Amino acid sequence: MNWFFLVLAAHILAALGIIGLVLIQHGKGADMGAAFGSGASGSLFGASGSANFLSHSTAVLAAVFFLTSLWLAHLSFSAPKSSGSVVEGVVQSAPPAPASSGTDASVGKTDAAGEEKTQDAAASRADNIPQ
Repeated sequence: MNWFFLVLAAHILAALGIIGLVLIQHGKGADMGAAFGSGASGSLFGASGSANFLSHSTAVLAAVFFLTSLWLAHLSFSAPKSSGSVVEGVVQSAPPAPASSGTDASVGKTDAAGEEKTQDAAASRADNIPQ
């Protein structure tokens, strides 16, 4: 089996475990309120045994989450890349055909002075470009 999927599964389980443990834990002020009002806590600061276990397990899962994040980043960047370029997969259309340079209507015909016109259309357009 591929390492990437094993590490990804551990990463997802660690994330879900952190979410669950954080939702189970009580806030720091919740134990004080319980001690003075509802009587759910046996002492002034509550039962610290469960809080220590939950906080330590959250810290361990946070460390596992951090390490799997780094490992997934390493695995994704060290994976072999496919050879070639992304641009090679793009289908390019043919460039538009150039204007008919040798089939100008004025080529081979005589003008009013009787001289034959020998310039093609591209050269005559190049002469008319303002500079």
